[in-house]
Formats: sequence, structure tokens, C-alpha cells
Amino acid sequence: MTAAAGAYLLSMVRNKIALFFTFAFPLLFIVLFGLMYGGPGQMDRLAAGVLDWGVGNAAMFGVAYSIVQWRRDDLLRLVRTTPTPVTSLLSGWYVVTLGLAIAQAVLLLGVSLLPAFGLTVAAPGIVLLPVVLMVGSLTFFAIGVVVGRLAPNPDAVAAIANCVMIPMAFLSGSFYPLDLAPHWMDVVSRFLPLRYLNDAMREVLSGGYHLVLPLSALLGFAVLFGVIGLRTFKWADNA
Repeated sequence: MTAAAGAYLLSMVRNKIALFFTFAFPLLFIVLFGLMYGGPGQMDRLAAGVLDWGVGNAAMFGVAYSIVQWRRDDLLRLVRTTPTPVTSLLSGWYVVTLGLAIAQAVLLLGVSLLPAFGLTVAAPGIVLLPVVLMVGSLTFFAIGVVVGRLAPNPDAVAAIANCVMIPMAFLSGSFYPLDLAPHWMDVVSRFLPLRYLNDAMREVLSGGYHLVLPLSALLGFAVLFGVIGLRTFKWADNA
């Protein structure tokens, strides 16, 4: 698992453009929307929405792109010839994904806490943020494994990821408050994992700790997509 994590981290560091935009896009949203709509109360919702979208998007895109690229370069076929099972490979990749999520949270919340934006955080909820990041990253990592199975080439990963994440962000309340949305949108959001990550993120940033429902839902999605991803995992393009 350690070797897999190291190789995955190295591949991410080498892809400097993708790594840059992983942090730059959410940060840009925080700065722009924070200056326009920020302030006490509003910034809590805004920071939670941008952070859960950024974490979910990075987790899903990162693993999906790596699976497709490694499969195309026959690196997965090489890994298959070793005693390394797919679970160890993906576990190592997930550790790096979680580290990336924590780094995103530190950056985005650090900026949001500046006086110009007005975010306030409080215990006990904020101490549970690492748990939310852990479960949320796992859920979208599992979705990314499925996307990596479906995408025929690296270019298709971005298209599929955007088709999944952008509509989900609006339907789940990340970019648009569900309490202002039509009833049907609220109903649809209950079938989307980002809704529950958004609920959990808003809860902890507001100082709350009622996380049983959103984290249970996220774990349910993680198990569902994890089982699908492992059962359909493809080591080579012609396999």
C-alpha cells in the first residue's frame, strides 16, 4: 500500500496543471463569491458548498484519471503481475486522496476565515471535520473508480466527471440553497451523495455535531460504488 501511495503521489505531483487547478478552482470560487455574498452566516454555507464540491471533484477525478492513464500505459498490467491486490493499490491511492482533501480544507478555510470573508467556525463541530473529509473522500473516490472503468481514455475522464459533478453541485445545494429551490430539487438531492457531504460540511462548520444521517448515507454510497468498482475493475484495455 505504501508503494502504491508513493507512486500515486508522484504521478499527481508530476501533473502540475491538474494539481494547480485542483486548488485554484475552489479557491477562485471562495474569493469571488465570498467578496460578493460573504459575511457572517452566508459564508458558512458558501464555504461548505465550495469545499464539499472541491473535495468530491478532486477525489473522483484523481482516481479515475489515474486508473485510465495507468491502464493505457500498461502500468496496471504490470502491477497485476505482482502480489499486490487491487484493494491494496486503491487503499494507497485513497490515502493520498485524503491528504489532498485535508490540504484543500486547510487552504479554503484559511482564506474563508480572513476578515474580508467573515467565516466563523466553532467547536465541537470543527473537530469532526477530518471525519467528514475521510468519509466524503472515500465516497467520491469509490465513484471515481467506477468512472475510471467507464472512461475509454484520459480525455473522457474530465467530460464524465464534469457531467457528474456540475449538475450534482447545483442539485445538492452546494451552489444553490435547497431551501430556496423547488420541492422536486430537494427530493432529487436525497439520491445524490454530494447532498449528504454538503449537509455534513455545513453542520461541522456551524459548530454542530449531528452527523449520523449524512455520514451513514455517504458510507452507503461508498459501499455501493466500491462494490461496483471492485467487481468491474479492469487491469488492461483489452481485458
